[in-house]
Amino acid sequence: MLNIIILPITAGVIAQIIKFLISANKLKLNAKNLLAYSGMPSSHSAAVISLATIIGLQIGWTSPLFGFALIFAIIVIRDAIGLRRYLGQHGKILNVLVKDLKEDELLDENYPHLLEKIGHTPLQVAMGGSIGLIISIIGYLISNNKI
Repeated sequence: MLNIIILPITAGVIAQIIKFLISANKLKLNAKNLLAYSGMPSSHSAAVISLATIIGLQIGWTSPLFGFALIFAIIVIRDAIGLRRYLGQHGKILNVLVKDLKEDELLDENYPHLLEKIGHTPLQVAMGGSIGLIISIIGYLISNNKI
């Protein structure tokens, strides 16, 4: 039962660490980037797919708990690909507009710089989900002495 907690957290942490190893993410090791929302792979997807997988393996694919975890995973992944990507696009546009207004001296107040990369591409989600799936299968096999 402890696998249901440990394996999804492990999958999410591993995916987050991998983000620093992929140069295309352009992440520097600092406190802010340790919790980065975007980049390859998706740690959110890794965690929720790992959760659904280990529940399916340990409790059963027809259990209500697996159904709940699957629906939860779908919602999280849908938000990562859809809503959070749109928010990032809006942040980018608003940052440009605020910069233009500051240059024209139309803004007197300090406006915060909005995050521009908070969503994921389908490939980033697929890779994160693959990490979650693999971590849960390996963890399940190890805990049941099948490896």
